[in-house]
Amino acid sequence: MLEDRPTAASAAPWPAAYPQGYAVVDVETTGLSRDDRIISAAVYRLDAQGEVEDHWYTLVNPQRDPGPVWIHGLTADVLEGAPLFTDIAEEFAARLDGRVLVAHNAVFDWSMISREYARAERTAPVRQRLCTIALSKELGLPLPNHKLESLAAHFGVVQERAHHALDDARVLAEAFRPSLRAAAAGGVRLPLLECRPLTEWSDSAVPRQPQSSYRGGGGAAGTWRPSRKRPACPYPNPGRYEPDKPLKQGMRVAFSGDTSVERELLEDRAVEAGLHVATSLSRLTSLLVTNDPDSYTSKVVKAKQFGTPVVDEAAFGQLLRDVAPAD
Repeated sequence: MLEDRPTAASAAPWPAAYPQGYAVVDVETTGLSRDDRIISAAVYRLDAQGEVEDHWYTLVNPQRDPGPVWIHGLTADVLEGAPLFTDIAEEFAARLDGRVLVAHNAVFDWSMISREYARAERTAPVRQRLCTIALSKELGLPLPNHKLESLAAHFGVVQERAHHALDDARVLAEAFRPSLRAAAAGGVRLPLLECRPLTEWSDSAVPRQPQSSYRGGGGAAGTWRPSRKRPACPYPNPGRYEPDKPLKQGMRVAFSGDTSVERELLEDRAVEAGLHVATSLSRLTSLLVTNDPDSYTSKVVKAKQFGTPVVDEAAFGQLLRDVAPAD
């Protein structure tokens, strides 16, 4: 007769304060701005200890140009017969209800989801979210950067289709399980943040190419990015970013190193918030965004020389939610 022996995971009691269930989410979108739309969504439901209960995936017709097809691979033709968000809102909500939303760079996924529900004049049943980037930092994981592929590689999870919502959600669920158990074993407090739903919405979308004239596929031709040359920032530079204060329109922001969100989309989001995206770093730069502050890139080195404030991508995503208007 085999003797039951406690495993390492069961040796320590599970923290009573931990959530009772999780919804690991990934959404693909037409872009990063407040007027962009979800084009596919996936949810893996996990129990209190991270075991998979079920999963769900859907395409969503954004009723507009699908955006960076070279990233997500979803053309206007593929999305034409997909349901609208209002058609899948109830099922999506049922998958989220009563669970902590888990995502990689969760502030982005939550912002897109909450906006879609606001457009549909509904409220997503999510009260808390957990960002796996923040959790990996709490655990001190030796990752080279904060991309999902790096987190997956650390735990030996194989990615099959990067930027496909269902596969990204699967990969994240498989990487989250050992992360959650490591946190429980070490008595780590989970980095849970409150999710405040939008209660109203008004569209102010910038017109883009209609779907009928969209020519899908990779490269610049036929995309909604006619040029990478950006217009001059209309606001004066108010100076350096100060910790624990909001960003202010006109601040000069530089980026260095790898980011979990495509760099061009992250820069677009900064520009739409009224910030000046700088291609180099000088004494006038307000903030450097990097996930590798100990690297020796020229921007990081100059930031240390000039005393330029540095934040990581996840923190910058939080700051973008509430950029103060220019003086």
